[in-house]
Amino acid sequence: MFEARSINVEHKDLIHDVAYDFYGLRLATCSSDQFVKVWDQDDQGNWHQTACWKAHTGSVWKVTWAHPEFGQVLATCSFDRTAAVWEEIVGEGSVPGERGMRHWVRRTNLVDSRTSVTDIKFAPKHLGLLLATCSADSVVRVYEAPDVMNLSQWTLQHEISCKLPFSCLSWNPSLSRLHPPMLAVGSDDSNASSGGKVFIFEYSENTRRWNKPETLPNVTEAVHDLAFAPNLGRSFHLLAVATKDVRIYTLKPLQDSSSMQSGLSRFDIQLSAQCDDHLCTVWRVCWNITGTLLASSGDDGCVRLWKSTSYSQTNYLHNWKCVSVLKGDGTQAQNESASTALATPVGVMASATQSTASPRVIDEMSSPSPQQPPPASKWQAPVIKGRFQKMTWLGSDPPPPPMEKSKPFKKDLDFIVV
Repeated sequence: MFEARSINVEHKDLIHDVAYDFYGLRLATCSSDQFVKVWDQDDQGNWHQTACWKAHTGSVWKVTWAHPEFGQVLATCSFDRTAAVWEEIVGEGSVPGERGMRHWVRRTNLVDSRTSVTDIKFAPKHLGLLLATCSADSVVRVYEAPDVMNLSQWTLQHEISCKLPFSCLSWNPSLSRLHPPMLAVGSDDSNASSGGKVFIFEYSENTRRWNKPETLPNVTEAVHDLAFAPNLGRSFHLLAVATKDVRIYTLKPLQDSSSMQSGLSRFDIQLSAQCDDHLCTVWRVCWNITGTLLASSGDDGCVRLWKSTSYSQTNYLHNWKCVSVLKGDGTQAQNESASTALATPVGVMASATQSTASPRVIDEMSSPSPQQPPPASKWQAPVIKGRFQKMTWLGSDPPPPPMEKSKPFKKDLDFIVV
């Protein structure tokens, strides 16, 4: 079971994106009504709107938070061909009522794109204050703020061109010095003859340019979202792709002589999982904070949670399984393939769908304690004390052997469905 809450965000059109901040205590939403709203959570777990403003002159596709090391900073992108950076400041006006009041100001407007800007992401904080955008004009642009104290100045550092229109991007969050900065970019081009729709770009310190070492050849359908998993010591990367189904790829760097001489990495790319449980288009994928659990949402109006149940050290492949299915109204769907013995996994995530739920309601879900198995016909109802339970066998024949249960996790999972 899952507990669901509703937040009446009062957007006047479809909500395209929701995003938690680093601590999971603030929430930003954006919509086709051209507005961005910010919500804060109080001590009782209730969400309250603290800011609302018109951000663009077209539909706002994405909103993202910068790391709090750089302040309270948001970035948005829109159909109006622009991207914007916003900062929350504390009022210092002479009027007593304005002192201490917080409000958001536009620090810069990025107008380099000639078409709709479809996605925007801040880089991991160890790379500095970098911002990547992709747009329908087949260009990825990387901006940098030279002075983090002055967010009005952003310089266009790199432009990465391709032949296909881009729809989504993801930074590789790996902190390892052995892994150079990396971007994965997807295209929503529906023409299968165009080839692969997921491109891997890597930054070379030698040439100071972004190179394209790999293209995922097996992804020929339109890609709506992708996400690198947080890397907590793995020697390889995990990339989730949302297309007509959910796919998880492993990218293992190859340490051969050609890559060392050229300075360009090569990867052993393996399809770790391809799951079509949604039976329809998948719109979003998102990892938890440890990179062990994946959430996906699709046109079936459900959020599915995927977890690796086994791992092979020989080929770095995981056996991924759907462990839970959540409906848009917050109830848990009956899922025969999900293991009821698995408890709620660790992490904080944000996930959103573009077309499956009401634009005015956001359901926040938090998982309670693990579900108890139903008693058999000859078992007495269990006596529960704390986290322990005792069941008495009432049959004359010997009782069946006890069922093995997975160890429960210690933290809850919060995510957003729009």
